[in-house]
Amino acid sequence: MPLTKAILSLQKRAPKVAKAVSLATATGVITANSIGGSLPIWLMGATKMITGAKIADNTVIKIANHWIHSNNLLIDKLFPNKDWRIHLPEDINPDGKYLLISNHQSWVDTSVVQYISENKLPLTRFFTKFELIYIPVVGQTFYFLDFPMMKRHSKEAITKNPSLKGQDIEEAKRACRLLKDKPFTLLNYLEGTRFTKDKHDKQNSPYEHLLKPRAGGLSLAIQSLGDDIDGILDMTIVYPDGTPNYQDLWLGNVQKLGVDVRKIEMPEALFSAIKNGGYENDESVKAEMFAWLDDVWQQKDSRIKSMLAEFDSAKP
Repeated sequence: MPLTKAILSLQKRAPKVAKAVSLATATGVITANSIGGSLPIWLMGATKMITGAKIADNTVIKIANHWIHSNNLLIDKLFPNKDWRIHLPEDINPDGKYLLISNHQSWVDTSVVQYISENKLPLTRFFTKFELIYIPVVGQTFYFLDFPMMKRHSKEAITKNPSLKGQDIEEAKRACRLLKDKPFTLLNYLEGTRFTKDKHDKQNSPYEHLLKPRAGGLSLAIQSLGDDIDGILDMTIVYPDGTPNYQDLWLGNVQKLGVDVRKIEMPEALFSAIKNGGYENDESVKAEMFAWLDDVWQQKDSRIKSMLAEFDSAKP
């Protein structure tokens, strides 16, 4: 196509100019889409909250999917020579209900999730801080799309008002339950924060490429959604050229990317115990959960090493 040829030509003749053009184009398109979609998001979101109308909920989801599609189209048009190696199971149902766990290195990770999931996975949600609701457009969109929003109370606040204890967990459970009647992918970065070498060393992590996994968010999702879940997916992301920041994505600096998504099985007895509240109330269940996660994380650590090695072997 003419646009693709023009981009490739500019990248060869003036790579610095091409990067600036890519960043400016992406910024303009994303901003325009966000502003253009804000009014219908607000109208349909408010209608959904007031009336509970299914058509309003579906419209909000369609607007979000359009925004994601536009971003993905930008990536494909602006960076036609990227080497992105993506593997997903063939039997994933785009109308299913999945819990997705992943390693976490960069803000780019969420854009990667959006890129790989279009037409293959249900719309991805993730746990967010309730305070994000005050960010114009983005915060309200999260709310209208039923992202589980966590209200965290400080130890000082709980000391002053003991009734606040446990409210954040109950609110998260309530938010998770809003997803029961629709397709969803609920993403949980089990490390709880982005990986850095400094954090890795401070944790004395037993894994080469990962921080220690946390189990609370995944357990909460299982307890809240239980038998409505069609499966648990494990996503592994690698950036062979180094961890990028968000600007790097739109500058075209993420030329190499590896993504591996696979289904994983949790022992039925453990799943049932967590679904019935065992993670919160039974130390043996909690220990079993961490043992299972350790096995998942050991396999993921080996997978990261293999994925990086595949890129290295392809170097001239």
